[in-house]
Amino acid sequence: MNDRPTLFAPHAFTNPDALAETLAPRVAAAVVAAAGDIALVVDPAGVIRDVAIANADLAAQGFGDWRGHAWIDTVTSESRAKITDMLSDGAAREPSRWRQINHPTAGGDVPVRYLVTQLEQGGGVLAIGRDMRAAAVMQQRLLQTQQSLERDYIKLRQAEARYRLLFDLGTEPVLIIDVATRRIREINPAAARLIGAVDDTLTDQPVTTIVDPADREDLIAQLGAAGASDDLPAISVRLASGQPVAMSARLFRQGRVALLLVRLVPDAPSPETQGHAAPIGAVIEHMPDAFVLVDARLDILFANAAFTELAGVASVARVTGAPLATWLGRPGIDLELIVGQLREHGTVRNVATILRSTGGRQEEIEISGVVAPYGDSQCYGFTIRNVARRLRSVPPAERDLPRSVEQLTELVGRMSLKDIVRESTDLIERLCIEAALAYTSDNRASAAEILGISRQSLYSKLHRHGLGNLVSGEG
Repeated sequence: MNDRPTLFAPHAFTNPDALAETLAPRVAAAVVAAAGDIALVVDPAGVIRDVAIANADLAAQGFGDWRGHAWIDTVTSESRAKITDMLSDGAAREPSRWRQINHPTAGGDVPVRYLVTQLEQGGGVLAIGRDMRAAAVMQQRLLQTQQSLERDYIKLRQAEARYRLLFDLGTEPVLIIDVATRRIREINPAAARLIGAVDDTLTDQPVTTIVDPADREDLIAQLGAAGASDDLPAISVRLASGQPVAMSARLFRQGRVALLLVRLVPDAPSPETQGHAAPIGAVIEHMPDAFVLVDARLDILFANAAFTELAGVASVARVTGAPLATWLGRPGIDLELIVGQLREHGTVRNVATILRSTGGRQEEIEISGVVAPYGDSQCYGFTIRNVARRLRSVPPAERDLPRSVEQLTELVGRMSLKDIVRESTDLIERLCIEAALAYTSDNRASAAEILGISRQSLYSKLHRHGLGNLVSGEG
């Protein structure tokens, strides 16, 4: 009876003609206008003859001014083919489907989805449209959310890969313990080697299995206390293998799961170093030359007994953590030069300087040093030798002046520049007087004339330098 296609739903009215006869024209127009945000009556030539707008924003965009305009002229260039297809489908009474059309406006393109149906009288079509801007915004937000989730997922995978790399390559033994079950969630290879287990065989096993049965109660108490406090000191326990370790635990949360990060630090040296560490420490402690180890800030990390004796302090504890400059070198000069050479060359050898004891006494010393890695930074090791006894064995040079330039340069670091210049002047003056006396066959009158000084002045200088007898030899 009714061969018109289904337009809006798979199950249409069984008697649409009877329904149409019962609807007044005004009611029918109101129903059509309310069916979408915009309704268009388009004649067979494609010209808009009437417009009904339910969306006030579309009316403000000028959609109500389309009467008398070709429908195809109200759309963007890429939508013109769709308008042609919809008019053709309506004229041929083909089943209609929703098509999205973009209308250009002063505020940008407005997407509208249209459904077209054939009009019985006069031909033409009725186009019912729905504003798709809100849906487009939602689609854009969905796309942005999907992209954001994808980026977050990539970052999460990268962070997990970095965590896994650090966890597996770390040299510090670490376990991750589930607080609720006290089972091992993760264990790194360093911890597995320390415990003496094959990797992953301890995963999901009770943590108490890794310690000696006698220490299990202490371990359980420590884990329970770590769940309530972040500042617990480490405790000493024995592993099942008998290895004593210091164990510390710290609580953290992953999602809603409470976990413990457990660190194991061996209390005793490893077998590889156990045979050497003790003798090396004993040798350094008892060596006759002073030894001191400082960090990159030149604060003392370790010093042996010889250094404390040379510095005049009561114990090593008094110097540990103190600046090395408190005792070594002239302030602001020697130590900076020595460290500069160390950073440039890696070693220094037999540098002459001084060491100031706590009592104010100064000792002539020779220092040698080397730079070594220390964690993420560097440390410096120095051996210090007291050479004051060696210098005292040389005849005093207070009045017996040096006889060569080499002897003068050896005074650098032992005397101030003012004293060295004075010594150099005296040396030159003495050498000139000796040369003049030799040239004149020890005739002092002639020597004074050659030197351009008075005879009395020459006698004074001879007396000061201790040259010859002032009573005899006067010519």
